[in-house]
Amino acid sequence: MNTEKKYDTPNFQKGVFVPYSKKRYLAYMFITVFVFVTPFVTIDGNHILLLSFDKLQFHILGSVFDVNEFFLMPFLVMFFFMGIFALTAIYGRIWCGWACPQTIFRVIYRDLIEGTLLDYRSIKNKQKDKGGGFLKRTVALALLTVMSIVAASNFIWYFVPPEEFFASLQNPSEHLILFGFVISIALFLLFDIAFLKESFCAYVCPYSRIQMILYDDNTKHVIYDTDRGALECTDCDACVKICPTHIDIKKGLQLECINCLECSDACSKVMGKQGSRSLIIWGSTNSVFKGRVSSLLSKKNMAYFTVLLLSIMGAVVMGSKKEEIIVNVNKTAELYKIHEDSFVSNNYTLTVHNTQNIDYTYDVTAENSELFEVKKLEPFEVKAQSFEKKVLVLKTKKKLVGSDRQSTPMVVKIVVFAKENPEIRLTKELAFIYPRSDLIK
Repeated sequence: MNTEKKYDTPNFQKGVFVPYSKKRYLAYMFITVFVFVTPFVTIDGNHILLLSFDKLQFHILGSVFDVNEFFLMPFLVMFFFMGIFALTAIYGRIWCGWACPQTIFRVIYRDLIEGTLLDYRSIKNKQKDKGGGFLKRTVALALLTVMSIVAASNFIWYFVPPEEFFASLQNPSEHLILFGFVISIALFLLFDIAFLKESFCAYVCPYSRIQMILYDDNTKHVIYDTDRGALECTDCDACVKICPTHIDIKKGLQLECINCLECSDACSKVMGKQGSRSLIIWGSTNSVFKGRVSSLLSKKNMAYFTVLLLSIMGAVVMGSKKEEIIVNVNKTAELYKIHEDSFVSNNYTLTVHNTQNIDYTYDVTAENSELFEVKKLEPFEVKAQSFEKKVLVLKTKKKLVGSDRQSTPMVVKIVVFAKENPEIRLTKELAFIYPRSDLIK
């Protein structure tokens, strides 16, 4: 006689118990490998994700944007925050339990290092310390220290390319600020993971404060079925013992809950022996207590999806307008200089950014060559994805009509172009200061 039972919760498939923890571990492995490998991936020599403060560049999917081209950044920031809000409104704190670095580090340290490798903490009872002694705790902290340094370095790679980071290891004394950041981040991780623990989720992380505002009856989160629990709960407290944030889910949704579903796994094992499904379910209030199917196409969700779509479209449109050359011109402190030939010059600081993947030689000319000329500036080379600063001197070629009472500001246009490809050119308007007429002989 086949006594196999089939259950109607995600934790069971054809009577076989499938723990959420195994799915989470797979998610952790994928995220860890992805985050670690991403800084090393390049497209045509450009990184797929890099924010370089040194070169004032932003790399995304192989495209490079100069600091002056950060007009797509507001759309990416909007997408990031609205994406978090949408994810929370639909799936609750799934980020906290399934993708947050804090949670991943805690699982590695608490369950793998302390629980599995050194066996002084119970994996099934997160509140129980077996008393491993000084030696085991020292070894655990040593392993965590190594992990923290690697993680801190990995974080820095998103701001300093790995190739530059490893090159700086040869002369650490010349890169004290860089390694100061690495050490500071590593120390924070060490303190957070080993000593602050899950208190970070409850008292430090601001995300826990906004979750309740975004929740509604269609939001999926960890729910204890009180209707069934009143009759079927065995009061084994397995769900309480295994909770990493030390809460009792039977008392309802609480601020500390991170949707890790450890409690659901524990309850599934106990109730499964009785041929019943778990009393702790990942679902919405409507689906668990009212039997309603939560639709992804609700008005609120559609509003989120619309904003996300518009953000992506805005980023794509702005990203497609990438400049071939970026020029900044700043006036120096000296307003003007009157030469012996009675001609007048103004000095500027010229910065030319070559956003292309090949080197170019740039030249500068005055658009109105009858009145103005560029002096003391020869054609200069700018390496690919780099910039050069030069002193630009703009001088009059004849006496101009100025004011008898005060200096006269004039608008002068200059053209910056690549000699190898004249189509790469940019016209800039400069403010040229011309002195009072009585100052000119």
